[in-house]
Amino acid sequence: MHDAESPTADSDDAIAEAFEVVARSAPEIRGGLAGRRGKTDEQNASGETQLAADVWADDLLEERLTAIEEVGQFASEERDGVVEAGDGEYAVTVDPLDGSSNLKPNNTMGTILGVYDGDLPAPGRNLVGAAYVLYGPITTMVTAREGEVTEYVVENDGSRRAVREDVTLPEEPTVYGFGGRVPNWTDRFADYAREVANELKLRYGGAMIGDVNQVLTYGGVFAYPELESRPEGKLRLQFEGNPIGYIIESAGGASSDGETSLLDAEVEELHQRTPVYVGNRDLIERLEAGF
Repeated sequence: MHDAESPTADSDDAIAEAFEVVARSAPEIRGGLAGRRGKTDEQNASGETQLAADVWADDLLEERLTAIEEVGQFASEERDGVVEAGDGEYAVTVDPLDGSSNLKPNNTMGTILGVYDGDLPAPGRNLVGAAYVLYGPITTMVTAREGEVTEYVVENDGSRRAVREDVTLPEEPTVYGFGGRVPNWTDRFADYAREVANELKLRYGGAMIGDVNQVLTYGGVFAYPELESRPEGKLRLQFEGNPIGYIIESAGGASSDGETSLLDAEVEELHQRTPVYVGNRDLIERLEAGF
């Protein structure tokens, strides 16, 4: 695995270049959050009120990722449609600030990147790379491509140093984190949650990136399930479900929308929502068996 302080092995590799762009941008995004905690008068494509930080991070990543020669399309959770960037064969998706509601109480947030081979919207099997940055006590980045997952520490200058290579989920799971209001869970998910709660420790912070990183570190399961009021789920398939499913599956785990791998879910539109379940394979298989 190359160190990001050195040139990439293949300067024409769009996937590696996209990873580099996000890593180089991470310290700037993190450093720019303090003055951008307020809400704007705008809503994103999902009907959520945007923070100034959401818009700023989105604009920054759009400018830098579309400058990659082989990137032909860019899409973000924060904008309605696809940005046509040129004739490149790859499309990139971002959630610029996953968990941006955590900015006000100063809790964990992150950035999610997906690199698809083909036009958007695209199924998860079209992913050729995915990554996320976690803005925690330190800034870390997890990348996945070709079945290999690597965790880096991102330095203040945007360079990376690998701290874990060939990352896989621990065989003995330890933690779980489930989103949504408990009274709004379906009966079948509530039954599953009770089983899991008797076996694992609760770790839930309200930003998917932080909760997924706990699962990747300690083993376990994260879910934002279908709800009685929202059977289609809350998270977005293109920007959150697919990239995170790709990373967890690359690390030897499993993902599901309740019936099948997130990567096999049929995609119908850019901002499509989905239930999300990711974690150790046996925990996901138990969930699907109960459904």
